[in-house]
Amino acid sequence: MTTATLRAPDRARVTSWLQNYGVYLAVVVLLLFNVIFTENFLSVANFRTQLVQAAPVCIVALGMALVIGTEGIDLSVGSVMSIAAALVPLYLGAGPLTAVIVAVIAGVVSGLFSGFLVAQLGIQPIIATLALLVGGRGLALVIAHGQLVQLHNADFLALGTGDLLGIPIMVLVAAVLAVLAGLLVRRTTFGRHLVAVGGNRPAATLAGLPVKRVLIGVYVISGALAAIAGVLATARLSASDAGETGLLMELSAITAVVVGGTPLTGGRVRVLGTVFGALLMQLVHATLIKHNLPDSAAQMVQAAIIVGAVYVARERSTR
Repeated sequence: MTTATLRAPDRARVTSWLQNYGVYLAVVVLLLFNVIFTENFLSVANFRTQLVQAAPVCIVALGMALVIGTEGIDLSVGSVMSIAAALVPLYLGAGPLTAVIVAVIAGVVSGLFSGFLVAQLGIQPIIATLALLVGGRGLALVIAHGQLVQLHNADFLALGTGDLLGIPIMVLVAAVLAVLAGLLVRRTTFGRHLVAVGGNRPAATLAGLPVKRVLIGVYVISGALAAIAGVLATARLSASDAGETGLLMELSAITAVVVGGTPLTGGRVRVLGTVFGALLMQLVHATLIKHNLPDSAAQMVQAAIIVGAVYVARERSTR
């Protein structure tokens, strides 16, 4: 028996451990690094900033995790955020609640569109959602007439800048949605069907599971969560900017999901891992910026993390 053969089980265990727990270790290591080497990192204001900035990515990534759990992908989330941002000022005069409801309905409709293309017409998810990625942002710019609109409704702006019991509302919303997503995956029939469809769609179809409804459902949830993130991002910015809101958010969300341990091959959803994946990417970006490295460096590091996470997932799937 060769040394390579003897080491194979150990390598498999390490690969499995990294996929399951690597994101948590990475967050801890990065936190320790910043505590030691980053000035004023332990301040309450800094922690608040990091959590607030990570919240929209976390919310979008939760929906993305459900879609990826069915072996799909949703490239339209950034554009859905943009549509939500464009709609808010049009309905804010009727009250903040009305504006939020309209924006979320737009996200649901967007998800229905993508889900219909995937489930009913059999179009590949990457193609179906790519169409909305391009067309959705164009629609948002048409709605907004290509202009940035300043917002002054204090009740609405509180969603992005306000606190509840000392905790930023954005962070609370992200936390509640994460808990709901976890319950959905682990405690509901829909969640079990989602995992089954992602694990083996033909078998799920033969077993009589509502495959099409599940597929449409995950895209609807993803669209709704993207719209919520768009509303919160708009409130935090105090302005509706259809051209910039959600830009490249699909990449950040996919990164958080993959780094969090949800395989691109479907059949599994790691909600807590996704939350920590979003936190990790925010910490990476903040760390590089605080040490005077350009934003382009953060993007390159993000790309390297994606490649590493996908490689670990691939190694595990081949064993």
